[in-house]
Amino acid sequence: MKNTIVIALVTLLFVACGKKSENTMIVQGKIKDMKKGTLYLQKQNDSIFVVVDSIALDGTDTFTLTCDVESPQMYFLSLDKSPSKEIAFFGEKGTITINTKLDKFNFAAEVNGLSNQKLLNEYNEIKNKYSGKRLDLLKADFEAKRDNDTVRIDSVSNAIDRLLKSRYRYAINFAINNSDKEVAPFVALTEFSDANIVWIDSVNNSLTPEIKDSKYGKILSDFIKERKKSN
Repeated sequence: MKNTIVIALVTLLFVACGKKSENTMIVQGKIKDMKKGTLYLQKQNDSIFVVVDSIALDGTDTFTLTCDVESPQMYFLSLDKSPSKEIAFFGEKGTITINTKLDKFNFAAEVNGLSNQKLLNEYNEIKNKYSGKRLDLLKADFEAKRDNDTVRIDSVSNAIDRLLKSRYRYAINFAINNSDKEVAPFVALTEFSDANIVWIDSVNNSLTPEIKDSKYGKILSDFIKERKKSN
């Protein structure tokens, strides 16, 4: 009798996990040159990575993973749980397609995501341009210090400060302009959490009620409260 109850509960668990709901996220795609390995779909709860689905691939290079999304957030597609083979993407209900290559798992990844991922791609494209400019300025700073060129050192230092402020302004405006999407509080938390609290507060105040009640919206609200307490 006891064994029958256990079997029944396990059966119900698998049925519940396999059943699609209106909040189901489907992650599908192809890994070129994939022969054998295990793919894990993970999300982060606090500082812990939780596996929400997995699939063992043996002789096939295509995959489908599913998960019910309580609130849109970052998810991670990991091959054999290797940190060097992990693709981050913004997950939400609907179908997301990820195609990549085995030898360039991270760098060759093409993520055809939904609204938040598309906005994050847009943000990262501009962010990468800022990063490129910063590297150029750091090189110029190194050369100026090497040559003991004090005038150029000051000039480059001022340019770095202006670039940093410009990047912050872009990130803040991006978050405010997309205040009806979960990517807004995510960018606030990950891109300018060390900025003036007034700027972060302005982003929080611009969020729609639905986004304030999202995972990252709640985290941002708590973060602001803690920052104000420590000031």
